[in-house]
Formats: sequence, C-alpha cells, structure tokens
Amino acid sequence: MPGDSFQNEMPYRVLGRTGERVSAIGVGGWHLGLSHVDEALSVRIVREAIDRGINFLDNSWDYNDGASEIRMGRALKDGYRQRAFVMTKIDGRSKVEAARQLNESLRRLGTDCIDLVQHHEVIRFEDPHRIFDEEGANAALIEARQAGKLRYIGFTGHKDPRIHQHMLEVADEAGFAFDTVQMPLNVMDAHYRSFERLVLPELVKRNTGVLGMKSLANGVILKAGAVTAVECLHYALSLPTSVVITGIDSLERLEQAFEAARTLRPMDEARRGALLARTASAAAHGEFEPFKTRSIFDSTASNPAWLGDEPERVQQLMSE
Repeated sequence: MPGDSFQNEMPYRVLGRTGERVSAIGVGGWHLGLSHVDEALSVRIVREAIDRGINFLDNSWDYNDGASEIRMGRALKDGYRQRAFVMTKIDGRSKVEAARQLNESLRRLGTDCIDLVQHHEVIRFEDPHRIFDEEGANAALIEARQAGKLRYIGFTGHKDPRIHQHMLEVADEAGFAFDTVQMPLNVMDAHYRSFERLVLPELVKRNTGVLGMKSLANGVILKAGAVTAVECLHYALSLPTSVVITGIDSLERLEQAFEAARTLRPMDEARRGALLARTASAAAHGEFEPFKTRSIFDSTASNPAWLGDEPERVQQLMSE
C-alpha cells in the first residue's frame, strides 16, 4: 500500500499523529487466553509473530479473567518486550476503578509502561460522560501517563458508530484529543451501522490512529459464504487503518495473517465494489456482525461492577 514500509514479512504504517511505526496487522489478545490454546502455544504465537515482523499486540484487562495478559507478559520476557508495541484496555469508568485495573494490567504484562491504553467497550451513550467526569477514568489515564505508566490513550467500541461520534464530541468539550480509536472495519460494516462511513473519515481528518477490528468477526463473516478470510483482511488493510487486529489462536491463523500481508495490493474501486456487492445482501441487517445487534459480546453489560461507581455528584442528585 502507498506509504507502507516493511520489516521482515510485514508492512509497517504510522500510528496517526503519534509518529509510531506499527505493523499493519496486530495480534488479537483475546484468543491467546482461550481454553483450547495452551500457554506454550500462546507464547509461541506471540514470539513468532514478533520475530517475523508483527510488533502490535492487542489485549484487555478483562480478557479470559486475566489469562490473556498473563500469557502475553510471559511471551514478552527474554527481550521481546523491547520489540513490541503493547496495547491493552480497561473497563473502569471511575477514576478509582480505572487506576486499579491499569495497575493490574501492568503487573500481568510484566512491564512498567504500556504503550497504549484504551477505554474499552464504549457502547452506551452515557459512557463518554462517565469517562470524562472529573473523577472519571480519563483522569486516571492522564495521571498514569504523567507518571510514565503509559504513553498513549485511545478508546474502543463495537456497537454503534454514533456512540463513537459522541465520544469524540465529549472529548472535544473536555479539550482532550485521543491518540487512537478502535472499531469494527470489515466487508459487512460498510452496509450496516457503518463505522467506515460515519467515523473513519473524521479520524483521518484528525490524524488519529485507526485500529480496525473484527475484520472476520471471529469467523462469523465467513459463514455468509461470500468472501474468504484473506479477502476480509485485504479489505480492512486497504482502508486508512494503522493496524488491523486479527484473532490468532493457532500457527495456521498466524500464517494466514502473513499471507494476507504478502499478497496485499492496492485495492481499486472495481475490486472494492465487487467485494461490497457480494456482501450487500448478507450484511443488510447486521446478521453477520452480531457484536452490533446482540448483547452477548458486551462483557461490561454482563459484568457492570467492572465499570466502577457512578460519579459521586450524580449519586447525590439521585438521593435529593
């Protein structure tokens, strides 16, 4: 792709205005802690990915009850931490809970500084206001950045592009600019509640690092029978993304990621249009993007305690 540079087998891109150079494909952390992936395999996946040129590692405080971060931390020993750009996410909406989760992530990952920390699952319209409350989670991340515990701050969400737009608006009102934003970008998204159409252009204008996720929707998109896995990755990589994060739970899936990188070519409008035409019918109602239309993917909805307490002044208003 224009502007890409290469390290080993992997194209590298600039992460927005941070200037950091990151691999165009990132390793998704959730899969590393799944029950069918033993620890030895997860360590091998991370180290082989880094050895072959992938430096962007995704994770979250809540993935698999912490197993994903613990395993990644073990993989990052023996000099691998210095070769990786490590990202994790926290669910806390209060300052207290966000700080607690961040400190736990630091311990699990075995590092004193995480490259990028993101507010996870911004999927409700009230989330931005809780995060930017004076005792909200963003205050904790700013203090942690000042203390050298993290370098960059972003947010993620998978539900509705209008909530992403609202998060950006609330951040603007607070005088805060995010370094990165993570969101679904795939061949189905263009047709239904589209992050590509409603959010991506704004991020490009702001020079915000774009992290694409759910390019295959954990394989659900493939069940439509309209596209192959490599075509899905090519589509997402052909958008103005800094990184496309993909789940890797086997060495075969890792090889698939490198195949997509090796065979990536600029996607002209004819090829792009053909892919979108093939997915239009299946994508029309969000059936193959269940993270937008169902609640089973909303871990913070299933575990509301992870968010922490509501702002104290809101509780006072409710008690009056």
